[in-house]
Amino acid sequence: TAGLGTLCFQVVTGRQVPVFLASSFAFITPIILAKGQFGLAATMGGVMAAGFVYTFLGLAVKVKGTGFIDRLLPPVVIGPVIISIGLAMAPIAANMAMGRTGDGAAELIPYNTAIIISMAALLTTLIVAVFGKGIFRLVPIISGVLVGFALSFYFGVVDVAKIAAAPWLALPHFTAPEFNWQAILFIVPVALAPAIEHIGGVIAVGSVTGRDYLKKPGLHRTLLGDGIATTVAGAFGGPPNTTYAEVTGAVMLTKNYNPKIMTWAAIFAITLAFIGKFGALLQSIPVPVMGGILCLLFGSIAAVGMNTLIRHKVDLAEARNLVIVSVTLVFGIGG
Repeated sequence: TAGLGTLCFQVVTGRQVPVFLASSFAFITPIILAKGQFGLAATMGGVMAAGFVYTFLGLAVKVKGTGFIDRLLPPVVIGPVIISIGLAMAPIAANMAMGRTGDGAAELIPYNTAIIISMAALLTTLIVAVFGKGIFRLVPIISGVLVGFALSFYFGVVDVAKIAAAPWLALPHFTAPEFNWQAILFIVPVALAPAIEHIGGVIAVGSVTGRDYLKKPGLHRTLLGDGIATTVAGAFGGPPNTTYAEVTGAVMLTKNYNPKIMTWAAIFAITLAFIGKFGALLQSIPVPVMGGILCLLFGSIAAVGMNTLIRHKVDLAEARNLVIVSVTLVFGIGG
């Protein structure tokens, strides 16, 4: 559903924004609670309804314009918001790099082994990103994953049995939605948080590419695209979609700003969803591999926020600016 949602987003925005949509962390806890109380089908109906929140906000922006966004989110606000988006996810990356689950609750791979794997993946990504020439400069993340996976295989922490047992072709599991007003009212309010995160994400990727996507194609189009993507995801039994912060970090790292790449990535993702062995291969990638790479990507997002403050010459010696940045950072990173 991430590929399908991204395809919808790219069509609505006229393939002008280098964004890939994927599942939103903000919905995880509400979806787990709703599933236990109302069932999976009713929860998916609530996810579909949540997509209409984005659509409504998009219509409001279309009518009112983006002027209120500029007043509501000036550089002194959006800078620390973007920093918070990156640093708030830093513990997830650190835990994964140490071989633990994202929340740090359980150890999946011994610490010493995990550190070797994650740091090798991170170092490879850094070297290729900084010193890579030609086509190699475009694939630092893939390079890091390959080296990390090879080391994981050497240390025997890759579950090859699942890859061997997976069929070559497999249909994804779909769950038809049901509409339950209680489930809808439970899920819909949660959409406001990722909608605000969406605005920050669009501004962040615009800061990287040097373009104002709030004006072209327009915030109303990006919100509408995200809303349609979430509704479509719910219709197929998938999680809600949102702009993925990791992609902003990847765009910054590779300096490849062509939105058409996201369209092809979406088509590729949809195709791969039907290849059972590829899905099993992705699931077999040990957490330290991605943990090491995410340390760089999440840090890159925070750097985008810092650059926003620097580029707009926000003077932190002024009491007003200092208070806004300080409080936003503590609230954002502290959760």
